[in-house]
Amino acid sequence: MPQPLTFSADPTTLNVTALKKSCAACSMHQLCLPMGLEDCDINRLDQIIGKRRRLERDEPLYKMNEPFRNLYAVRFGHFKTYHINAAGEAQITGFQMAGELLGMDAISGDRHYCDAVALEDSEVCEIPFHRLEELFGEVPALLRHFHRIMSQEITREQNVMLLLGNMRAEQRFAVFLINLSARYAARGYSPNTFQLRMSREDIGNYLGLTIESVSRLLSRFKKQGWLAVDKREVTLLDPAKLKAMAAGTEQCSPMA
Repeated sequence: MPQPLTFSADPTTLNVTALKKSCAACSMHQLCLPMGLEDCDINRLDQIIGKRRRLERDEPLYKMNEPFRNLYAVRFGHFKTYHINAAGEAQITGFQMAGELLGMDAISGDRHYCDAVALEDSEVCEIPFHRLEELFGEVPALLRHFHRIMSQEITREQNVMLLLGNMRAEQRFAVFLINLSARYAARGYSPNTFQLRMSREDIGNYLGLTIESVSRLLSRFKKQGWLAVDKREVTLLDPAKLKAMAAGTEQCSPMA
């Protein structure tokens, strides 16, 4: 994962170009908007990207009902998005990591539909949407890729609905772990050993489970020999079994 930038203590030595490295130089560019673009088109995208924004853990990136101005490409770190319903209850709608876009929920209504909060110290690139729309007309490949990203987001939301509506608790949890594994693998990290950046309470909220249920499922999966847990670090010991569980072709033995 890209490391935070470090600067000289003397502010007069700062170079603006050092604060805004090109998309091509970012290790996440093959997952983000520049994916598949020619170098000249990546340079044009560079010209419209605004500042990089640092956020500390638990700091909001944007809040529900705020006016929509920017998309945000996650450069490093993790985020969660959640919606507050009429009763004032929060429902987590997703967890985002490096290489993914935040803010697409607001495109249709010009206001954000949810809150986005950093799960750890993170950094995003701000992309003014009105300038991005202008570039779509000049770079068709960028528009096609953006449509793919939006399609993936729609599919993700549909999968969440299926997850919460039709799957057993252990199947939901297996799907969650396999999904994280695939996303880390796409970023060049181990697909079998990774940190859970979100709390068990957040996982339960996202999956429609209580925190007690999440803890019990971790214990059951450990007993089955499918995974190991050390604080927040999870190791998938039998990914094939977990994939079978996620597909509904494997069942978890009940706790003794």
